[in-house]
Amino acid sequence: MPEKLSIAQARRVALAAQGFSFPDRTRKVTWGHMAPMIRRLNLLQIDSVNVVARSHYLPLYSRLGAYAQETLDERAFGRKKRALFECWAHEASLLPLELHPLMRWRTARARAGDGVYKSMDQFGREQRAYLNEVLDFVTRNGPTVASEVPGGGKAEGGWWGWSKGKLALETLFDQGLVTTATRDGFERLYDLPERVIPAEVLALPTPSEPDAIRRLLDLSAQAHGVGTEIDLRDYFRLPIPETKSALASLVEDGVLIPVSVEGWKQQGYLHRDARIPRKAGGTALLSPFDPMVWERSRAERLFNFHYRIEIYTPAPQRKFGYYVLPFLHHDRIAGRVCLKADRQAGVLRANASHHETHADPAETAAALAGELRLMAGWLGLVDVSAGASGNLAKELRKALQAATSVARTT
Repeated sequence: MPEKLSIAQARRVALAAQGFSFPDRTRKVTWGHMAPMIRRLNLLQIDSVNVVARSHYLPLYSRLGAYAQETLDERAFGRKKRALFECWAHEASLLPLELHPLMRWRTARARAGDGVYKSMDQFGREQRAYLNEVLDFVTRNGPTVASEVPGGGKAEGGWWGWSKGKLALETLFDQGLVTTATRDGFERLYDLPERVIPAEVLALPTPSEPDAIRRLLDLSAQAHGVGTEIDLRDYFRLPIPETKSALASLVEDGVLIPVSVEGWKQQGYLHRDARIPRKAGGTALLSPFDPMVWERSRAERLFNFHYRIEIYTPAPQRKFGYYVLPFLHHDRIAGRVCLKADRQAGVLRANASHHETHADPAETAAALAGELRLMAGWLGLVDVSAGASGNLAKELRKALQAATSVARTT
């Protein structure tokens, strides 16, 4: 294994590890394609924003192409074919059921008052009697939404303006005493794990906390291909001291190979199973919460791509738009586009589009136009429009017009 990687090699390693090896995104996609990709990624991050599509749907689309979202729903929330479960991993996420034992240390910590979210730990200490009351209600009534919880109160508004009942259910969820049975739209319905998670999964032995964290760090490194300690720790949001110990163990055992990466100030670690391909990449729009870009400093180190989501930024201060998706083309991030799925009009709107300084505008626009039409079809929209904002807007509008003209003559 090499002791040094060029930044181009590191990009290709990372892209290949994430499933971007110029996949055929025009084929029919089945669960047989989706399941291995989820196992490769380890998790799909969940987010409430639905401007284009819920975030957990997008990583599979970016790598595989158009698939039936209902197939993922069935495997995530269906009773008969469930293959995924929901927990706090890299934020709220869907994980393969086989990883359930590896996440039990986190719920055990939460039950002991040492969870990820201190507000829940405090609520759990101060409202133990109410938590027991809510847990008893779920036990007796089955799948429960927050509004059904007795004494739950009303939400106070805002992103995290949870009611008392919602906070109780989320604290129980954090502690692993309830889990997600299904979702109604995006609203979580909570139930007991033994009524949701298959019995054979619950019966799997629980590894020790050090063994679980070591295995999760190994999986993170496989998903990254190459990364810094912060990159590897961030994937499953692992605790710092335990990560350092697990990292040293994996290096000693030859699972992780220390490498220097061109331009990186931090030590890099290459997984022993990582490929260093001559080519890797693809053409795809990425969710803001895609593993390729969710750690913003890693996106800068790999792609020289400075990226921040501007949903919470006041409109006059936004530089690129409200909901901006990075655009991967070949092995670089060539641009970004502010998208909105206008479902009422049946139009995918590229309200603003920008290319990076290294990218050729005409080539980028042509590739992006094709990707926008592919995404529109996947979302059930009939047209694509491009606004006038951004340094790629003019070329993108020309590319979309050209593609429309070709379609009309064929």
